[in-house]
Amino acid sequence: MFLSRIDKHNFLLLLCFSQLLFLLILYRRGAAGVFQGLFGGSDPPWDYSKTHDVYTNLSVFVPNPENVNTQFCPAKSPILVGPLSVSFQTPPTLKRVQQKNRYVKPGGYFSPRHCFGRYRTAVIIPHRNREAHLRTLLYYLHPFLQRQQLHYALFIVHQAGNSTFNRAKLLNIGVREALKLDEWDCLILHDVDLVPENDYNLYICDEEYPKHLASAMDKFHYSLPYWTYFGGVSALTPDQYMRINGFPNSYWGWGGEDDDIAMRIRLAGMSITRTPLSLGRYKMISHNRDSGNEENSKRYDQLGNTRRTWREDGMNSLDFKLISRTRAPLYTNITVEIGDAPLVTETPAQWKLF
Repeated sequence: MFLSRIDKHNFLLLLCFSQLLFLLILYRRGAAGVFQGLFGGSDPPWDYSKTHDVYTNLSVFVPNPENVNTQFCPAKSPILVGPLSVSFQTPPTLKRVQQKNRYVKPGGYFSPRHCFGRYRTAVIIPHRNREAHLRTLLYYLHPFLQRQQLHYALFIVHQAGNSTFNRAKLLNIGVREALKLDEWDCLILHDVDLVPENDYNLYICDEEYPKHLASAMDKFHYSLPYWTYFGGVSALTPDQYMRINGFPNSYWGWGGEDDDIAMRIRLAGMSITRTPLSLGRYKMISHNRDSGNEENSKRYDQLGNTRRTWREDGMNSLDFKLISRTRAPLYTNITVEIGDAPLVTETPAQWKLF
C-alpha cells in the first residue's frame, strides 16, 4: 500500500515533468516542428554561415512558352536552396528589381510556366512612407516565392494622408480587395521591413490553424519573444481569417493588434501553428519609428476588451474609401483613406472638482 502510493506519486511527478518538457519544446520549435519531429522528418540542421543568392540559377527553371508543362508542380519544390544571403547596404531601384524578375506580370502576379502552381498565395503588405524598405523586400520576396513554385500576387496597401497609421485596418482592406480579384488558398500578412532568410519557409497555409511564419527575427536574437507572439509575418486561409473576423480596426499607432488577433484565434476555437525557429528566420531592416506611427498608449486597455469586441470590430465593420487600385509592374497598389484616430480626451491634472 505504501509502495503503491510512492509509485503513484512518482508517476504524477514524471507526468508533470514530461508536460513541462513538451511545453518547452513547443515554445522553442513551434507546434509544427514538434509534430514533425515526432512523426518522422525533422527540420534539417541549417547552416546559416553558408548562404545562397536568392536569384541563383532561377532563370534555368523558366522555360520557353512552347515548352509549357501541363502537370502540377511537385508538392515540394525541387529548386529550393535553403539559407539566403540578405544585405541591406544599398536599397535596389525598382528598375533593377523589375529587370531581375522579368516573368512577373503587372500587378505583381506570377505563375510557374513549366508546371501548374499547387498553391495560390496572396501577400498583403501595409505601407506608408517606406519606399526604400519596399524596394528591398520586393527584391528578395519575388525570387523567394518563385523558388517555391507558387501562383502568387503581391498587394501593397498604401494609407493616404498623414493621420495615425493603422496597420490592422490596412490588412483588412488588403484581404477584402485581394479576395475580389482571385480565389486565394492562403493570405500572407507581411510587414514591409522583414525579409525571409530561408526559402524552405513555405508561404502556404496550414489548412487547420493559422500559421506564424516569422518565429525567429534577428531583432529578438532569433528567438520567440513570448509564447503568444503572432507578429511580423503570418499565414491564414480566407476561412480562418473570416472566422476571427479579421484584425480589429480600432488599433491606431504602433502595437497591440498582433496580440489581439492571437487572442481572436483562441476565442474562435483555433490554435497557432508555428514555423520552427531554425527555419522561420527573418532579418529586419533597421529604422526609426515613423512619424504618425507613435506607440498606441491605449493598446493594453483595448486588449482587455478583446473578448467582448472581437465579433463586432473587424471585417464586418470595415469602413474606408478606395482612392485607387492600380497594377504596377511588381505589385498591385491599393491606395485608401481610412479616416482618423479618435481623439483621446483626458482630464488635465490641474482640473479639480469642488
